Parts: sequence; C-alpha cells; structure tokens
Amino acid sequence: MKKIVLTVGLLVGLLKGVYAQTTNDKEAYEKRKLKIEEVNLVAGYYGQDGNNSAVTGGIGTEKLSNFANSIDLKLSFIDRKSRQHFINADFNIDHYTSASSDNIDPLTISSASRSDTHVYPSLSWTVKDDATRTSRGISYSYSAEYDYQSHGFNVNFAKISKDNNREFSLKAGAFFDTWMAILPSELRPAGYGSAAEGDRDPVAYKPRNSYNLALSLSQVINKRFQLLVTVEPAFQQGLLSTPYHRVYFTDGSHTVEKLPGSRFKLPVGARLSYFLGDKVILRGFYRFYADDWGMKAHTANFEATYKITPFVSVSPFYRFHNQTAVRYFKAYGKHSPTEAYYTSDYDISGFTSHFVGTGIRLAPPGGLLGIKQWHSVELRYGHYLRSTGMVGNSVTLAMKLK
Repeated sequence: MKKIVLTVGLLVGLLKGVYAQTTNDKEAYEKRKLKIEEVNLVAGYYGQDGNNSAVTGGIGTEKLSNFANSIDLKLSFIDRKSRQHFINADFNIDHYTSASSDNIDPLTISSASRSDTHVYPSLSWTVKDDATRTSRGISYSYSAEYDYQSHGFNVNFAKISKDNNREFSLKAGAFFDTWMAILPSELRPAGYGSAAEGDRDPVAYKPRNSYNLALSLSQVINKRFQLLVTVEPAFQQGLLSTPYHRVYFTDGSHTVEKLPGSRFKLPVGARLSYFLGDKVILRGFYRFYADDWGMKAHTANFEATYKITPFVSVSPFYRFHNQTAVRYFKAYGKHSPTEAYYTSDYDISGFTSHFVGTGIRLAPPGGLLGIKQWHSVELRYGHYLRSTGMVGNSVTLAMKLK
C-alpha cells in the first residue's frame, strides 16, 4: 500500500502545482485552471471453468471467479504557451477466488493463493502542442498481488500531419516485477516456506523484467474509412515459468514447470473503422503474433455498432483466436525426464477460441436520469469458449461522467 500512497501523493502534488499558478490576467488564469474532463467508473465480473489446470499438471479444475472495479479520472489544463496538459489517474482493484490455485497445497484447508486481491494504480501526464502537432507523455504504474509486485514506466510520443489525416505514434515501456516463488507442497525443500499466513520459513523471490515498444501509424482514408497499423515487439527476461505449476513425466515422477529465461514476442496488427451511414459503425481488428518459443497466433475481432435512436446503441461483437503451442508444451504425463524445458500450461498450448457477445449503450443529451454530468452508461456481456473445453462468461458495466 505504500506505493499507492506514493501515487496519490504525486497526483496531489501535481494538482497543487497547477492551482498555485498566479497571474494578474484573470482570463489567462482561467485558461490554466485545472478542470475535470471526465470520470469513468467500471465494474465487471468474469467466471470460468475447465479441466486443464496447470497447477495440477494439465488436468483438474480451472474454476475461477473475478470481480473487478476501476475508477479513471481525466484532468486537463492549458499552460502559458497554449499547450494542453492531460493528467490521467487510474485506480483498479480485482478480487478473485480460484479452485485450481487452492491445489498448490491440497493438504491444507485453504492455500495462500486460493483467493487474492490485485491492486494496480497508475498515473500519466501528456502534453499536446497544437503548434508543432505533437504530444509527449510519461506514465507510472504499480501492481501488487499476494505473490508479486510490479513497477511500470512508459514514455510516448505522437506526431500529426498538417492535414490532420495521419498520425505516427511511439510508445516505449519497461516493467520490473518481483515474484514470490511459491512451490507445490510436496516439492518444497526442507525449511522452505509455504507463504501462508503465520509460516515464518523463507520463500525465494525472483525477478521478471519486460520491455515493450509500440509503433503505430493511423490514416484517414476518406470521410468514412480509417485505418491503424501497429507493430509491438516485446522482450521478457527472468523467471518466466510459474513455480507452482506441476509437470508429470512419462516415468510417473513430477516436478515444477521449467521454461527459458527469456522470450521475444512480435505482434503485428491492423485496426479499421468504417462509418456505414449515420446509424452503423463497423470496426475490425486483425493481429498476427509470433515468438521465439515457437508460438504463432492469429486473432480477428469484429464489432458493429447500430444506433437504435440517436441516444441508444447496441454493439454485437465476435473475436476469433487460433494459436499453436510453444515447443515446450505437452499434456499430462507426456514429458520425458530428459527434456530441458517443460510445461503443461494450456494457456500456451495449441487451441482455438471464440468470444461472442453484445453491448448496449445509453447516452441521452440531457444526461441519464436528468443528471447532466452523467454522460453515458454501457452494459456488455461476453461468452468465451475454448477448444480445450474451457468456458467463461463476463459482464461489464461502465459509466462516464463529464
């Protein structure tokens, strides 16, 4: 929680600095005054079930429930050089319960990872200069669960063409994680802790660092058609396996998952938007992914927004995903003890998945329920189906205040 206090303190400092500006010109002061652009409130539920838990070697329950809440505050002000400053503060908190994680230590009533609360605030600052048609920004994020902590840093830059029809953007980030190496109960060395409350035996901590780069080019083709192309290489280094994932060998023995200490990823994608008259907007997305672990994947997403009235719209959507397995994956009991790396995590196996659902959005001009500041509300439902048998459902409620 110390990092959350730090983030809030930094935001308060920024606010104080902006309000502390003084000038004899009242009009100029009003331009520089910090104002709230919008507030977004999101609440969601996700539940899943399946029979390929990596905790028990690729077999067993994958049942999980997750409740998520977030608040996003967007602020802005204009400085003496007529540049726009945008400050964005997010606070997110999830709580999950997982039957599969409870099998880390099946001899206890409840293991350390059966349920957990995930807290992840972030703070960003972006400066937009219309004179040079550029924007620059920085951000910091923090994330914490029972068994890991993460610090993230990002910088971004964007340049818009003179006719405002083209934009090039660049974003670079680094995330520095520390994982608590929780081991299955029967595979812990003598004196190695369980990480459960009250257990004072030591547990090892391992690093995992991630470095990301995102390059994108957006283009307005005509008044109806817009296109965005992205390339997002990423590199990870450190503990990339999960210490409490079991792997069972052909000879009946078992150990913990072992994966290489580095991974290079290369996703390339294209996003398009087409305005089909006044009532229909079509959005599509395609991404190709490849990494040096041998995985290749294709993802295609399609969404159509139809305005029933000027203030009510529905948005059915569908996402298709297909991936090949990493070269280190095999099912329960299929690995040879002589292999250098091994995993039975079905998240990095070969499978096909489908995600289908719809959303409904209300945005009356006078505000919802007569509240002018209540700009809109949207409810979305999605159903997820994986070829391995996993099934999931999600419900999300989003509200915007302006």
